[in-house]
Amino acid sequence: MPTYMYKAMTKRGLIVRNKVESGSKQNLIKILKNNGLIPISIEQMSYQSKNAKKRQKKNVTDIQEIMKNVNTTQIGANKQKTLSTKEKINLYFAKTEKITQRDIVVFTQNFYLLKKANFNNIHALNTIIESTENLSFKGILEDILAGVEAGENMYTTMEYYSNVFPYIYINMIKVGELSGSLTNSLEQAVKYLDDTEVLNKKLKAIFVPNIIQFVLLLVMLVVGTLFAIPAIQGIFDELGTDETLPAITLWFADFIDKVIQFWYIPTGIVLAIVGVILFYINTPKGKYNFHYFKYKMPIFGELIFALDFSRLLKAMLLNLKNGMRIQDALDVSKNVVQNYVMLSIIETSLNNILIGSSWIEPFEKSGLAKSMITEMLKIGMQTDLAEMMEKLVEYMEIDIDNIMQKIMKALPQIVYAIVGAVLIFFVLVVLVPCIQVYMGNFLFSAYGV
Repeated sequence: MPTYMYKAMTKRGLIVRNKVESGSKQNLIKILKNNGLIPISIEQMSYQSKNAKKRQKKNVTDIQEIMKNVNTTQIGANKQKTLSTKEKINLYFAKTEKITQRDIVVFTQNFYLLKKANFNNIHALNTIIESTENLSFKGILEDILAGVEAGENMYTTMEYYSNVFPYIYINMIKVGELSGSLTNSLEQAVKYLDDTEVLNKKLKAIFVPNIIQFVLLLVMLVVGTLFAIPAIQGIFDELGTDETLPAITLWFADFIDKVIQFWYIPTGIVLAIVGVILFYINTPKGKYNFHYFKYKMPIFGELIFALDFSRLLKAMLLNLKNGMRIQDALDVSKNVVQNYVMLSIIETSLNNILIGSSWIEPFEKSGLAKSMITEMLKIGMQTDLAEMMEKLVEYMEIDIDNIMQKIMKALPQIVYAIVGAVLIFFVLVVLVPCIQVYMGNFLFSAYGV
């Protein structure tokens, strides 16, 4: 177990220094915080011998054993030390440091490069840990290293950190380790993370500006209805004109007044609808139907299925190249998929293999896979499946790019149409009455002209 030299501050501002053993730096941080100490700096000391005990993983700590060794002789009884600038900076980052998507991307890229250079897992993890600046992520990597040193696979420790590593990412590593193709799996994981980041940036570039415009229009619509419209109506009433506000303005103003007066009714209806939907989705049938909707939904459905099926084929290809049978390759590869519909198709395929039927047939009958894909798989079964899958993966990469291009063309038009509809409604409800006042036509009827 590694030894750490830490410096921490008590709630009263006193500085504590001590040397302790801990499973990882992340564990020690949590232990210190649980005992009312705020970490300032933590440095790992070199190993004293190769026969030292192996590091413990997260969740296997002995808080009392560590904290009973706190060196109280270095705690000033009534003195409060002023922190240096460096200590303040370390203290700030120790409390606020978060693990970002970029941390995972950099780790995966570095690990992939080291594996290509024939580093073993322990050597590669040690090298990456030394260069990792994020304190929280460094602790997680140390836990993964501890698991590997104990003879476990990397993915088993990653599963403890499902809030850090995406589900698909963990199972890509799992497929690579079980099939003996971790380097290729890491390459796929790098591409998956990069593609996800690129897609998110494109979607944000489209959605964020338009959502801001949409929200601002709604705010202007509601504020204008609550303040501008009553003021205009007051002018008409005061001058006694025969002019009236547009019917749509009067209707929307009355609607807003009723919503404000009986706010609990629409709020209750919305909450009830959301609650029913969430409850239904969490049932097995509801989750299956929801996942089926994700594959059939407008705009994004085709892309979601193509991405899932592409990941499945890539994982199968890795396993087939390592000598696995089709049944075993399909069974291991299903871990990269989370959609219940796809999983049910895979299970049907596995059952078909057991009874001597075609494993491709369930994908064909689902109506989700394109005929081009299933036909290429059928030809591959008659010739060389691994070789045909390589060509199929290339085809699917091109197909996914084409689908994304279509989405990027269609999505702005849909968003602009929604924002435009709200803008037209705003003009009719708020701006038309304002223009009516500006033109001053109501004055003629007010004075009998």
